[in-house]
Amino acid sequence: MKTKLILLTLITSLTFGHEGVELGPNKGRILEFSKDETLHGEVIVKGDQFHIALFDKDMKPVVMAEQTLTATTGERDKPVKLVVEKDARGFVVPIVKAGDWLILQYKDAPDAKAITARLEYNTANCDGCNKAEWLCECKPDAEKK
Repeated sequence: MKTKLILLTLITSLTFGHEGVELGPNKGRILEFSKDETLHGEVIVKGDQFHIALFDKDMKPVVMAEQTLTATTGERDKPVKLVVEKDARGFVVPIVKAGDWLILQYKDAPDAKAITARLEYNTANCDGCNKAEWLCECKPDAEKK
């Protein structure tokens, strides 16, 4: 039974695995850093680092002030905290290994409640758009019709 369940999960993920992601003004992956879609983080890769720029609901750059970001990767039972640097546009985080998850916890202010965003750094090429899966530009099936 366990083997059948694992096989069904694998087939489902291969069949329905990707459906495109929201891309920002710099063609980076958009992550939500708010509960009401008023603040976004755009993730791009430069060299061996993720650069995460902050944008408001109209995709205008946000002025950096008291915002903080923590980043982790690794196994659930052995998470690895990453060094996060702040710059004028947002944050800089070391790149994770292909296939790993990047877990980000964003705060507007030190006493604010953290918003968690997750990104699977899937660097395999999408058959549809030939981009890395984490930046796939394919539209979901519902939008194609």
